Amino acid sequence: MFIGHWAPAFAAAALQRAPRLPVLVLAAQVVDWLFFALLPLGIERMRVVPGISAMNPMDLYHLPYTHSLLGGAAIGVLFALACLGFTGNRRGALIAGLVVLSHWALDWLVHVPDLTLAGSPPKLGLGLWNRPAIAIPLELGVIGAGLWLYTRAMRPSAMRLAVFALVLLAFQLVNWFGPPPQAVTLSLSLTALAAFGLVTLLAWWLDTSTNLPRAGLAIDARRG
Repeated sequence: MFIGHWAPAFAAAALQRAPRLPVLVLAAQVVDWLFFALLPLGIERMRVVPGISAMNPMDLYHLPYTHSLLGGAAIGVLFALACLGFTGNRRGALIAGLVVLSHWALDWLVHVPDLTLAGSPPKLGLGLWNRPAIAIPLELGVIGAGLWLYTRAMRPSAMRLAVFALVLLAFQLVNWFGPPPQAVTLSLSLTALAAFGLVTLLAWWLDTSTNLPRAGLAIDARRG
């Protein structure tokens, strides 16, 4: 799962008293932000193994902190506490924490077994990366649904929404069909972090175009 991870952020942004969209976009991928920061340090590890799955050649063989359910929950709690400390918004903090936790659930759908509950076997993953005919429409459908919910509730600029959606689609097409990495290098981590940063900035740009005074108001209130 790549751009599909941002679907819960868009859906959550339509909820009452939710954090602003860029905060939720950061929450949705903070697990991978941390993973790609830890990767060059050797704290977590992956390697290129062509054929390990039909859609992804990366063997994510040591992810005890960021991609265990316990680790993801801990990251979610810390993220929620940070949101609470900055805003005092308990509901918003809870929403942000749940968006963080959604990362593990979405990864479980597509990963071959490499996720854990608490950092040690058994390793889990439904393995839809081996079923492109399912994984591709699933990813596009999930992010499409998230964008639809956000657009319906927040009414952002159509032009900015189109630019944002095209950037996401371009990233996903490169992820699916671009040349696979030959090795795990520092540049791989930097490229991933740059992509996450760009999407977060674009989320801020999109969110500032909404026709509402503040993101996160109740959907029903927006209709009135």
